[in-house]
Amino acid sequence: MFLFLFIGYLIFSAGMYFVFPKSGVEAWKGLIPGLNLYELAGIVGRKKSHAWWMLFPIVNIFIFSALIIDLARSFGRHSFLHHFLSVVFAPFYGLWLGLSTNKFNGPILTQEKEYFDKLHEAQEKKDNKTISKLTATNPFKKSPVREWVESIIFAVFAAAFIRMFLIEAYMIPTSSMEGSLKVGDFLFVSKAHYGIRLPQTFIMIPLLHNRIPFINTESYIKKPHFGYNRLPKLQEIKRFEPFVFNWPVGDSVYLSPTRSWTADQYRREEYVKSDVRGSKLITRPVDKKDHYIKRCVALPGDSLKIVNRQLYINNVVAPNATNQQFMYRILSPNGQVNQRKLDQIGVNLTDSYPQQSIYFLDSTQVEKVRNMDTSLVIQVMPQQPRSIFPYDTPLSLTWTVDNYGPIYIPKAGATTNLTIENLPLYNRIISVYEHNKLEVKDGKIFINGTESSTYTFKQNYYWAMGDNRHNSEDSRAWGYVPEDHIVGKPLFIWFSTKNGKIANGINWNRLFTTANKK
Repeated sequence: MFLFLFIGYLIFSAGMYFVFPKSGVEAWKGLIPGLNLYELAGIVGRKKSHAWWMLFPIVNIFIFSALIIDLARSFGRHSFLHHFLSVVFAPFYGLWLGLSTNKFNGPILTQEKEYFDKLHEAQEKKDNKTISKLTATNPFKKSPVREWVESIIFAVFAAAFIRMFLIEAYMIPTSSMEGSLKVGDFLFVSKAHYGIRLPQTFIMIPLLHNRIPFINTESYIKKPHFGYNRLPKLQEIKRFEPFVFNWPVGDSVYLSPTRSWTADQYRREEYVKSDVRGSKLITRPVDKKDHYIKRCVALPGDSLKIVNRQLYINNVVAPNATNQQFMYRILSPNGQVNQRKLDQIGVNLTDSYPQQSIYFLDSTQVEKVRNMDTSLVIQVMPQQPRSIFPYDTPLSLTWTVDNYGPIYIPKAGATTNLTIENLPLYNRIISVYEHNKLEVKDGKIFINGTESSTYTFKQNYYWAMGDNRHNSEDSRAWGYVPEDHIVGKPLFIWFSTKNGKIANGINWNRLFTTANKK
């Protein structure tokens, strides 16, 4: 990314070298970083100090775009096409202006001010003759259609950049974070708190993440693709707080009508093959993987384990989320449980299995169910061994979501011993997240062609878990969350629909409440 910006700035500077003499400014000033922007502001009729705004991230994008459009206008290029080209191909457009036969017509903003000053003066004097003459010869007049088009483009442009760099709206699609965050909650997520991640995918449809609705195709072009860069963070990720990230294993997926499935899930599970119905494998760059929201329960360098549903971090009992849920079976003597009463105490009936009397409840709801009918028998459902990270290896054959680990969360700069036995824990880190060539030959491990018995991690990793511990596909299913996958920090809930459907009503008590419930 920085190399791309550097090359673009060199081309821009070369353009200013040729543009400046046409406007009465020494050519050499166009080659001096900062000074060229200072002089450009003066050329188009702004105060030269206006260039200081270029030091402010995000704002500088809008300032630079306005300067380039005003430069085009100062050379008599007023058409919508030229304004579009001047923004999209800014470095090359300046070079074209400098090398072409286009003549400098004077600072456009100065001319614009003079024109409107005359018009305002005529209006104050009620000089209709002058008003008519100025209006008829208005060199800055735009058609109503163009005014609307430019306003819409600016609004989309501004919204896209706010979404890309500052704040993005996000909806909770599944019950994995119930009851802290419910299906149908709409959140604002800050991308600045953990450091603004600069765009990696350059060509995309604004305001869409990875799919175009209705036509079911990806909303971006993979190349050019930039490396990972992040601006300074406002705060560190805190243990036990929710965070938003790109699904780590979502780089190769099959799509069903309801969700994405990884290539590994497709290979291991027959029901996934049935669900995707002939979907083609889609490969996605990091910043276009699906968004997930979970609770960060372990930080880089931590050791984690789960014993009888209780989480331990560094061998210390971890605090449980206030509304942490598990799967329960509710047995009634008459074989029926009052669904209306369950709904009234906040049980998500959409993701429950009433036919099997299975529901996901937090401790408060369990007590309310007991008080609702003392004849009910409430049993927590034991979880059986299944395919969980690190997948069908001796390490995890006996692990369940209730009894898991111990497992180490890698930290940047830390070195771990590598063996054939523990390699499944780290093979995706080494080969996918940190881009090494990993091979196993004759029982030996080779990294980038060199036999290796240790590995030093290049970035930090985190462990994510949903508060609905028995109904969450999280790090227990797919492993670590790399630092370069972090998107942002949830701020607050700005809207909430009951069970994800507006027809079911609005959760008024959740509006404008914090999204960082513990």
